[in-house]
Order: sequence, then C-alpha cells, then structure tokens
Amino acid sequence: MSANTPRVGHRLRTPLFAVLVAGPSMVPTLRHGDALLVRRGGRPIRPGDLVVAVFRTRPDLLVVKRAVRATDGGWWVRGDNELVTDDSRVYGVADVRGRVVFRYWPRPGRFSYRSV
Repeated sequence: MSANTPRVGHRLRTPLFAVLVAGPSMVPTLRHGDALLVRRGGRPIRPGDLVVAVFRTRPDLLVVKRAVRATDGGWWVRGDNELVTDDSRVYGVADVRGRVVFRYWPRPGRFSYRSV
C-alpha cells in the first residue's frame, strides 16, 4: 500500500456534500437533474427547510424533501408535488442527514426555509 492510498473505512466528513435530484416529487421547487449543495450540522432544522433524509423504513433510500415537523426523534417530511406521495405519508419518520443550502446547477440559487 502506498502512502497516498486511504485506509479502508477512512471517510472524509466535510460539513458540505452534493446531491443530484432524481424524480418529480419536489416540483416546482426542484426538478429532476438539479444539483444541490447540502450542509451537515449548522443551525437546527426548522419546519419548511429543504432537507436530505433517510426513512427509517427505507434506509437504502436517500431523499430530498421538505421538513414538516419533528416527531419520534426524527422528522415528518413531504415533497412539494402533491401528486407524488413518496414521502412520510408512505414511509413514515425520516432521519435528516443535512439541510439544502444551494442549488448550483442548472439554475443557481440559495434556499431558505418556508413556513409549512
């Protein structure tokens, strides 16, 4: 093993990470193909924030949704598109991994929370 090879299990834990939106559940706020910058930590999540989360019943599924309310040590989350129900209405409580702060592609812009 060379000096430049990372150890197995070593993981870079930066406060920012990128995600790519797939699907229509957040239309009109987000669209399929939007590239987002997400922040771990920072200020506490508030209802109305756009978040990246994992459902407890579907730990393999990383989603971008809107935080609705804190419940059972996690969050009830919903998509902005009322015609798509792949959110807490189907999967239950989610654990938030980070808050969406910026869309960098294709229409750059910041996000702040909105009341729900």
